[in-house]
Amino acid sequence: MSIKSDNRHLYLQVIDHLKQDIEKGFYKEREKLPSEFDLAKQLGVSRATLREALRILEEENVIIRRHGVGTFVNAKPLFTSGIEQLSSVTDMILQAGMKPGTIFLSSSTTGPTEEDIRRFSCSMDEEIVVIERVRTANGEPVVYCIDKVPDRILADAFSHEQESIFNILEMEASRKITYAVASIEPIGYHEKVSPILECDPETALLVLKQMHFDEMDEPILYSVNYFRADKFSFQVLRKRV
Repeated sequence: MSIKSDNRHLYLQVIDHLKQDIEKGFYKEREKLPSEFDLAKQLGVSRATLREALRILEEENVIIRRHGVGTFVNAKPLFTSGIEQLSSVTDMILQAGMKPGTIFLSSSTTGPTEEDIRRFSCSMDEEIVVIERVRTANGEPVVYCIDKVPDRILADAFSHEQESIFNILEMEASRKITYAVASIEPIGYHEKVSPILECDPETALLVLKQMHFDEMDEPILYSVNYFRADKFSFQVLRKRV
């Protein structure tokens, strides 16, 4: 099982070797890897080299290290999407061949915060509808969603039975979302969200914040979505200019 030396740095060879072993099923998803001592011995490398390889594999979400427990193979994400593709959570779940569902948590109408006024260019007198939901895939919770829409846009169009807020806005409010400005950041355990999504303490979350605009370039939907990092993978296409 020892790696064969080539001209690359040894830790890069270790990374490729472990990835191949996982791909071939030598190590299964969620399976615990051998100890660092045993694994380094099997591969014929120093523990320092192995630790560097494991560090990078952890950054790539290939493995997860649990303090005092060991190193485990991460489950492959069920949902992969290009971040440049504006898809609803419903569509992402459908594209993965799974059944989307919604657990409705709350809906309220409140006065706008200072950030809401800035985001929606609204006045202090306008009201904002705040919708809190959990999206499921084949019954399993995978995304926690907070959506904000000006009350004048959503009005009475929102129905708890409908899955996609994109469709609600287009079909009921005649407002079609055409693009969004987004930011995404990884976070660790979240005191409120992680238990709702039934995450292990070590499971990270990907927080996607998006301001959505309609065909008239008017901001109509602000959303904060917490995705389970072990279920979702986002990619971006970068072009040289």
